[in-house]
Amino acid sequence: MGGSSPTEKSAGPLTTAAAEAACRNLTAAACYAPQQIRVAYGIQSLLDRGTDGRGETVVLLEFAQQPQQSKPDEPVPVTDIRQDLTLFDAVFDLPAAILQIDTSLAGSASPWLASGEEVEDVEIVHTVAPDAAIRVTLIPRQSSPGSWIAAADAVLRLALSHGAVVSIGDGIGNEDCVTSAEVAALNSALQVAQAHHVTVVSSTGDLGAAGLVCSGTGPPVKAVGLPAADPLVLAVGGTNLDADRATGAYISESAWNTPAGGPVTASSSGVSSPAGPPGGIPEASGGGFSHLFSQPTYQDGVPGIEADRGVPDVAADADPATGMTLAISEGAGKDVFYSASGTSAAGPLWAALIALADQYAGRHLGFVNPAIYRIGRSASYHQAFHDITTGTNTVTFPRATISGYQAAPDWDPVTGWGSPNAQALIPLLASYTGP
Repeated sequence: MGGSSPTEKSAGPLTTAAAEAACRNLTAAACYAPQQIRVAYGIQSLLDRGTDGRGETVVLLEFAQQPQQSKPDEPVPVTDIRQDLTLFDAVFDLPAAILQIDTSLAGSASPWLASGEEVEDVEIVHTVAPDAAIRVTLIPRQSSPGSWIAAADAVLRLALSHGAVVSIGDGIGNEDCVTSAEVAALNSALQVAQAHHVTVVSSTGDLGAAGLVCSGTGPPVKAVGLPAADPLVLAVGGTNLDADRATGAYISESAWNTPAGGPVTASSSGVSSPAGPPGGIPEASGGGFSHLFSQPTYQDGVPGIEADRGVPDVAADADPATGMTLAISEGAGKDVFYSASGTSAAGPLWAALIALADQYAGRHLGFVNPAIYRIGRSASYHQAFHDITTGTNTVTFPRATISGYQAAPDWDPVTGWGSPNAQALIPLLASYTGP
């Protein structure tokens, strides 16, 4: 997630325009309304024809929160997700969300308490697939890759009966920081999900072509993260979206890359600072090539991929300067609006799109990566995707510059095949994915 603060709604009626203005007031971010995101990515026409996610479930893996985690100096506190959604739906004229909270893995956690990350995930999924059920599966905060993988395995197994699409935002990080046994355990869980037609979506991270060193000290290194690097995951990178401010009509997109010390922009992390804390941390679309997984069959013959698994597969808006307006309610009339940010915003958008595709197809499509790549290499590619050809994910830190990759025509290790034009992509996914 990117870094900067939300802002409270100015006095006046709860309207879409007021919410957007409140979001832009402090940050000068675009702060698109949900309806504008829908139009830009070709989603609205599907919703108008009844493809709205009804009968489908998106499972979100989220960290459980405790009341004492709210601190006075945190602009985005731990809030009640029910109140946040009520505000969001009222302002943006959305139907009441079908929200389910699973605490079976989280012990005595308070089920309705949510961090900014959870609010972001839920509201984005609800925007794209407004009639889909959203099942938040809470897990305790993890202290090691092994414990995270064990929790993810449990979430994936729950998803076999509770949902056909799983969105994972916070992953393990640098794939080189896990043991071979841990990698095998994660891949085994993903194989079970694949066998049961569960689609697993994960963001590629916000450090561009870099990963933090496993020791936690020293300069960053060139790396990709897990679980996105696993070939059984639909890996989602990030973009900067330019859409018409009045209609939401798509104009253009570039790879997301905000250098250290960049402009102050909005973020669900709720930290008021330039794009990165005072140490100078850049943010950009995660992407590159795996050190652990060889090139999967579905990537055979794709220019730019030679021997190793390349990520991301696809992308969507992740720049906090162009994010969707989110809402939280702190009670007593304190309504806060801020901008979605990071590839952890792009991931749930794609998860919700898969739920729409499942409904459209009348079946759970499951492992969609082969279909994504078939579409990318077909004559329909430019109808189904916005091909992003500008920008890089090179990032410069105080102690190192990690040379990344250039966005280019067709697939690239910054934005994958690009962002969705859902009105063309969803029917193609249904037809390119076998029963």
